[in-house]
Amino acid sequence: MQTKLEIVLNGPAEIVAPRLLGCLMVRQLNGQQLIGRIVETEAYDQYDAASHSYRGKTPRTEVMFGPAGRLYVYFTYGMHYCCNVVCGPVDYGGAVLIRAVEPLVGQAVMSRNRHGLSDEQLTNGPAKLCQALAIDRSYNGHDLARLPLQLIIKRPVAPKLVIQTTRVGISTAKDVAWRFYLRGNKYVSRPL
Repeated sequence: MQTKLEIVLNGPAEIVAPRLLGCLMVRQLNGQQLIGRIVETEAYDQYDAASHSYRGKTPRTEVMFGPAGRLYVYFTYGMHYCCNVVCGPVDYGGAVLIRAVEPLVGQAVMSRNRHGLSDEQLTNGPAKLCQALAIDRSYNGHDLARLPLQLIIKRPVAPKLVIQTTRVGISTAKDVAWRFYLRGNKYVSRPL
């Protein structure tokens, strides 16, 4: 029997991305619990020219090809980590970039991890949330059903609370409207 996590993550990235809004990322770090509510996501799949999986399976992108529920972590701009939730069937390169979370528990630890930053600057971007939650390349391939980093599926948010728009910070397929975020949330990286 499939778990709730497996059921939610079994679909295509563009369906899973808005479904992850409102879900929780739970991080155990040095005896502390950090919790962030997902408020912004972007979908990427193997037929999408902006996706890392577009050119097929490579040593870097192998995690994106399943199983669903793993974390795909990559290093960007020579200085930042970004994390993605792998989705879809095995051997299909799909993932959802977690662009922003709203800190719920452990803000003081997150602030220390972010060198004293607080408020919306704490986790309002994919690299910022990885730094706040201490997610690095060592978590590439991590099973999100297990601690020390876990994805907790919550009830879907009401569609009227979700904004759908084009993705941020890409040069290819930039007109594809596969970015989703919670209307009015101050932790969204780039609200309309």
